[in-house]
Amino acid sequence: MAQSLFPRPVAHRGLHDRAGGVIENSASAFAAAIAGNFAIECDLQLTSDGQAVIFHDEKLERLTGESGLVSERTVAEMTGITLLGSAAGDRPQTLDAFLEQIAGRALLQIELKHQPTREATERLARVAANALAQYSGPVTVESFDPRLITLIREYGFAGPRGIITYDYEGEDYPPGITEDERYTLRHLLHWHETQFDFISCDKNALTLPAITFWRALGKPVTAWTIRSKVEAEAARPYIDQIVFEGFNPDSVSE
Repeated sequence: MAQSLFPRPVAHRGLHDRAGGVIENSASAFAAAIAGNFAIECDLQLTSDGQAVIFHDEKLERLTGESGLVSERTVAEMTGITLLGSAAGDRPQTLDAFLEQIAGRALLQIELKHQPTREATERLARVAANALAQYSGPVTVESFDPRLITLIREYGFAGPRGIITYDYEGEDYPPGITEDERYTLRHLLHWHETQFDFISCDKNALTLPAITFWRALGKPVTAWTIRSKVEAEAARPYIDQIVFEGFNPDSVSE
């Protein structure tokens, strides 16, 4: 199957290496991904004053050593915190600063993180759509939450949009979903609303009927998170590209 949408492996949260002082979702990790000619996956959270920042976790502890939630901090506060272990002193970037850094030099796969309220969900989708309307580089957006990829289209984003999924048999994400929602998400029954362009699937769920069905119909599938050559080779028959970390995917045989 053609890899036209994702022609190169996707560096998960940038090409990061904590042991080397290059922290996930940092400017240094993104620069390393560009240098390696990889696409970039990253995460978008919303601050207390309604601005978008590149950051994965809802909580600050793991990545900054501080307490509390991203949603409780202003954008000025978030961009003033040094990422824990960063050799370059990297700090979380705003979406606008991130896009300025990338400047079209890599394909982007931007994850819109689940938000706790409808208002915050709508705000994140609108902020992202507005920023991306001013960006001319190659970019895709994705989310576990079907509402986010539906809303960003309604707010004007015309690029490729993807649904992130897994088997929905373990810990729930997004949190608090009902049994009916779990069923809908597992089987991608939101298609009539989302009309997703690609699927980003947990490497352990690639043989789910819904995944194989939509791939057979031409929807590209990326697999996360691939952490070794062995995992990459095992996923290869079921996917169009990997989202990787911790190894060099260019060393995997074609």
